[in-house]
Amino acid sequence: MCGISGVFNLHQPHVIEPTLIKRINRLQSHRGPDDEGYYFDDYAALAHRRLSIIDLAGGHQPLFNEDNSIVVVFNGEIYNFRELASELTALGHQFRTLSDTEVIVHAWEAWGEECIQRFRGMFAFALWDTNTRKLFIGRDRLGKKPLFYTVTHQGQFLFASELKVLLAHPDVDKQLRPEMAEEFFMYGYIPDPFSAYKQIFKLQPGSYLTLEPGSRVSPRQYWDLQAPQQTLSWKETQQTLIDKLKEAIDIRLIADVPLGAFLSGGVDSSAIVSLMAELQNTPVNTCAIGFDEQDYDESDYARQIAERYQTQHLQQIVSPHDISLIDQLCDIYDEPYADSSALPTFRVCQLASQRVKVALSGDGGDEIFGGYRRHRMHLAEEKLRSAIPHKIRKPLFGSLGHLYPKADWAPRHFRAKTTFQSLAMDMVEGYANSVSKLRTDERQNLFSQQYRHQLNGYNGIEILHQHARHLPSDDPLKQIQYLDIKTWLPGDILTKVDRASMANSLEVRAPLLDHEFVEWAFCIDSRDNIRRNEGKYAFKKSLESHVSNDILYRPKMGFSMPISHWFRTSLQPNLHKHVLSESMFDSGFFNVDWLKKMVHDHQHGYRDHGASLWCLLMFSQFMVRQ
Repeated sequence: MCGISGVFNLHQPHVIEPTLIKRINRLQSHRGPDDEGYYFDDYAALAHRRLSIIDLAGGHQPLFNEDNSIVVVFNGEIYNFRELASELTALGHQFRTLSDTEVIVHAWEAWGEECIQRFRGMFAFALWDTNTRKLFIGRDRLGKKPLFYTVTHQGQFLFASELKVLLAHPDVDKQLRPEMAEEFFMYGYIPDPFSAYKQIFKLQPGSYLTLEPGSRVSPRQYWDLQAPQQTLSWKETQQTLIDKLKEAIDIRLIADVPLGAFLSGGVDSSAIVSLMAELQNTPVNTCAIGFDEQDYDESDYARQIAERYQTQHLQQIVSPHDISLIDQLCDIYDEPYADSSALPTFRVCQLASQRVKVALSGDGGDEIFGGYRRHRMHLAEEKLRSAIPHKIRKPLFGSLGHLYPKADWAPRHFRAKTTFQSLAMDMVEGYANSVSKLRTDERQNLFSQQYRHQLNGYNGIEILHQHARHLPSDDPLKQIQYLDIKTWLPGDILTKVDRASMANSLEVRAPLLDHEFVEWAFCIDSRDNIRRNEGKYAFKKSLESHVSNDILYRPKMGFSMPISHWFRTSLQPNLHKHVLSESMFDSGFFNVDWLKKMVHDHQHGYRDHGASLWCLLMFSQFMVRQ
């Protein structure tokens, strides 16, 4: 795992200052503390920070082809590099290293832009071909590795693994993008391809850029999740699931450094560890974070798996009330990001880095197997939507949603306001309502009249509508799984893990998000993914001989944090210092009276605004750095 950055002159040769490029690239030295390398010519500059994982001696970057006419910087891993190297060697290419990076330059020579279709792994790379004067930049299919880019007024195209690198360049336009607040308070992150800044973008997952002097910056998509050609039978699913996952895990065990796995005690990480133990001749290195309060602690389940598979288990108990990292989050994520599980994710990465340089994770299981409660709720809502005509459903449930109180204090089955609102909506609107940090009506209350006027009717749901135009199936579960994979997965889950792991110079690999495994899993019958209100049913049944039923069928916990309690206790001063600050009042985004009311009502127990206040706290810390 590494950090990359660079510059390309889009129009004509322009001065590229080596001192400047080196200085800003070193801002992401945490992504690669082992080595750095640079390439400069009249048109392009490439910069690299290396975390050495494969071919420790020969994998220095930038890396070249045989005659040094093609050069690449690369972040990630290509797991099928040995097979590709054999194929390319047979075509006459000569390899000088044992690094997976080298297959990129030779694959470009052999197949041009089509080379990216051959790579199986997680990656973001930039390749400069001096013969054709083409810069080729690609990002992996699911968005595990980040890539930000911008174009300066001087006509220079800049890219980097982290936003902070671009922001440190003096020619980069740092004007905030007005819509970013609407999107952030809806999603809890800024969805691809946008960033918080008007002129800085994220290369979307499964996309690439080909640039040459005089060309436009126009990303092209090379991969998308397709409709299943044939739905898998129950028998075939059960016969092949474990073998498919084992293969995805096995190719991720290649490393020349110590390797291990996260073990939370949940279904997904337990599955990964159990199959790793079967594939390795040596004990698996596992690490887990435990909490000193039972309501948040899964460490007993993690220990069960560790003992069953005799892993080398490392565990650390922390307090769920540990807020010492909060002030660092903005510096780690560079733009507003509101998933509070970033805190324990950072801690488990910090713990793992004490023993290993590579850790396998269980990320992606809920997305590809239908594991979220909202997936089950959505299917129930879709049945009602299909049974009741929209002209009846919209006024009926719309009125109920408006009249029903926001009962945060009530047992979950009495919190019907969101459900009523969703039933009045179409599929995309209902999905948006279920994933929103603040729903549309809540954002309308939060934002100032001035900002609402500036938005001119724009709603963050437009991003979902754009993706919904390409829905590969009319199956209700597969539709929202597709939307998850296009938005929530890269925007929240993979962003969280990438920044938290890289801040600790740790590489994280996600076998469940192997693109071939994801494509196969998308063919599982939705009735087998959610059966009798049990999410991930097919996955759990296939694991019964590997993981105990106590783990497989217990209620899902996740890395939840007691943020509502924090804002009434340890974080109460932060609300007044940051959320009710002059900078927030003067930003123009917010209805100041509503901000004050939210804080007052939460602290006095009238309402639970914990999730909203966390978003506001993260946003305020971002704004103070502008």
